[in-house]
Amino acid sequence: MTEKLLQFIWQFQHYNKALLQTENGDNLQIIKVGNLNNNQGPDFLNAAIKLNEITLAGNVEIHIKSSQWHQHNHSTDKNYKNIILHIVWENDEQIFDAQNKEIPTLVLQNLVPKVLLERFENLMKDAPTLPCSNYLPALSSIGWLAWKERLATERLLLKAEIVLETFAANNNNWEETFWHFLAYNFGLKVNADFFKQVAQTISVTTLAKHKNQIQQLEAMLFGQANLLNEDFNNDYAKLLQKEYSFLKKKYSLKTIQGSCLFLRMRPANFPTIRLAQLAMLISNSSHLFSKIKEIKSIKEVQDLFNVTCNDYWHYHYTLTDEPSEYEPKKLGKQMIDNILINTVVPVLFAYGHYLAEDDYKLKAMNWLQALKPEKNNITKLWDVYKIENKSAFDSQALIQLSNHYCKQKRCLDCAVGNKILSNKN
Repeated sequence: MTEKLLQFIWQFQHYNKALLQTENGDNLQIIKVGNLNNNQGPDFLNAAIKLNEITLAGNVEIHIKSSQWHQHNHSTDKNYKNIILHIVWENDEQIFDAQNKEIPTLVLQNLVPKVLLERFENLMKDAPTLPCSNYLPALSSIGWLAWKERLATERLLLKAEIVLETFAANNNNWEETFWHFLAYNFGLKVNADFFKQVAQTISVTTLAKHKNQIQQLEAMLFGQANLLNEDFNNDYAKLLQKEYSFLKKKYSLKTIQGSCLFLRMRPANFPTIRLAQLAMLISNSSHLFSKIKEIKSIKEVQDLFNVTCNDYWHYHYTLTDEPSEYEPKKLGKQMIDNILINTVVPVLFAYGHYLAEDDYKLKAMNWLQALKPEKNNITKLWDVYKIENKSAFDSQALIQLSNHYCKQKRCLDCAVGNKILSNKN
């Protein structure tokens, strides 16, 4: 038994309520269970009970053992002076308040259905990745829809917190903030942090000054990524080196430690290709976030990111390789959708959250619903149990569910877990 489970049992009244009596034999009727308190003080506030013929209003405290009342020093804590009922699993000590008055105690140990306890034990076992796998789908389609709406919103709010931290560090500059998250996204998982470091050394204002010179944009990005430090034979690489040498001095660009990783990557995802595409995106669009804020349709945003590297990269993947067959290095649809899901939507949602403008938040969520679902190890797990994953909205919700509920065994906070434990069948 855990205190969290006892709170759940009390909150949703999952126990036999017929002919209730306190430990000293008083008849007990529950009028109102109260409101769960997540802050300091009693577990439930503003409850109401009827004790024999007397109606009492106040707060409810919950413990596994009644003796924990004294262990937690509640008798001397003013926050606990209005306790009308003490809920416990085991009554191992008679409890009195600060005025030496006995506190009514209800013991639940013999009142809770065994099936609920067995299901909770099954959910808490370590074995399955999805603790509830034996009970799925558990919720109705409408139930899943409502739960996923909450999960997707939770995920966006968590991302918004990270965005707003960067926003504050950037002197409340949204374009600069968007640039940092965009660079991070272009780095994919392997080079994301390094790409963000690169972005932090070159302001979006500096880049905008060279938007019409693609080689200069590439020179700054490649140079700051420590990709121009070799003794090249390649004429294009030498050109970028020359441009970078001038621009580094002009803008006093700070050198950063580290390097891009190429190992075990498809050539199309090489950091050189991603940086070249990022340079072309900057070349095509200044004030990118300002444009995105005004766009209404997801198709327009996708078109904005539909860029192709300059001519050199049609025949190369790095600055040192031999020319290969002609292949335009486009920013593919899958990568564009990835950028929308992980950069555009979160920053737009954070913008609306910061300004308390629901229209921007709603647009961000609508765009998620319009995008194709992500396919990864997490969503594949839910696919096995026929849990719907028809859009990026669904996949983001399922990622939130897996990472912040399933892995942490927060079944009592989960709509699925609640349904499983509440089901009497």
